[in-house]
Amino acid sequence: MRILPLAVLATAILGLSGCTWVHMAPGASAVRVASTAPANCEKRGEISVSVADKVALVYERNDLRVREELETLARNEAPGIGADTISPLAPPANGDQQFAAWRCGN
Repeated sequence: MRILPLAVLATAILGLSGCTWVHMAPGASAVRVASTAPANCEKRGEISVSVADKVALVYERNDLRVREELETLARNEAPGIGADTISPLAPPANGDQQFAAWRCGN
């Protein structure tokens, strides 16, 4: 009878791994994502974001999904500091990432 609880747990973990937990905030869709620091823009600050990169400390989430969620979180924060563009300062590590925030007048 132990197999049933393990099967339920495995199904739950796999189901959660496909979920997107982060949704775009109003105004964030207008924030542009640049791969490098844009030219002729005013730096508005830095944004640090993090998401869970593991489920139940056992199952590692899809790397692309984690990256998308980190980018969405950074885009959500940008309008609050007057930025219309973000650029990553480094690749994600353990579910954390930092972005530079810019006002480019887009």
